[in-house]
Amino acid sequence: MTLSVPRPTDVRPDVFPEVAAGGYTRLDGSVEFWSRVNAVLPPDATVVDLGAGRGSFLEDPSAFRRSLHDLGPRCARLIGLDVDPAVRTNPALHEAHVIDPDGPFPLATGSVDLLVSDWTFEHVANPAHTAAEIDRVLAPGGWLCARTPRKWGAIGVPTRLVPNTLHTAVLRRLQPAKAEVDTFPTAYRMNSRRALHRWFPTTRYAHCVYEFDAEPGYVGRSPAALRAGLLLQRLLPSRAASTLMIFIRKDVR
Repeated sequence: MTLSVPRPTDVRPDVFPEVAAGGYTRLDGSVEFWSRVNAVLPPDATVVDLGAGRGSFLEDPSAFRRSLHDLGPRCARLIGLDVDPAVRTNPALHEAHVIDPDGPFPLATGSVDLLVSDWTFEHVANPAHTAAEIDRVLAPGGWLCARTPRKWGAIGVPTRLVPNTLHTAVLRRLQPAKAEVDTFPTAYRMNSRRALHRWFPTTRYAHCVYEFDAEPGYVGRSPAALRAGLLLQRLLPSRAASTLMIFIRKDVR
């Protein structure tokens, strides 16, 4: 289970009036994440989308956010990897591969310029293997870009308290717009700064990681709940934020 941030159709304009100007709020995590991905995207790059799924971002009603997420027209090769066979139906990819969670990526060593993983790290059950494969396929100077709930954040803590068998039922109540097909078991073993430093040591990687709070969609849609969530976000320190924005560059040496 991953509690996602609300889409424009879910956002209340009485709380976020700016949504009428472009279809996104000032706290939009997708705009924040994918803008920075595009900022570090090399020209003519080979890009891997780890956990690409069926391409659900194409259903986003915001054309601006869809354009940020759609890397295919801006890279030489966009490869989708996922444990879910639905990745083969993703029309945004140049090619797609179904992978075994504990198997090798079907990619040559040092062949990837940028690996992006959006809301996937929380599902990784074997971080040692996944990190080793990311390290293997990334070229020197290559970027790892990932967005994931923080293990100890406002999304991660309650999610870890709910058994995986109940995730679908809980999400149906909290976020009825999220499709059941997009709900997967979580592990939360790759979702903290400590874990990132362990699997991607600073002796070989430059860490440009920061915490981020998007709209508190996990509190529901009522104006009172949203305003209370926004107030709580302002009062808490940045290290208590719900999301980790992970931008890590492999040493060029």
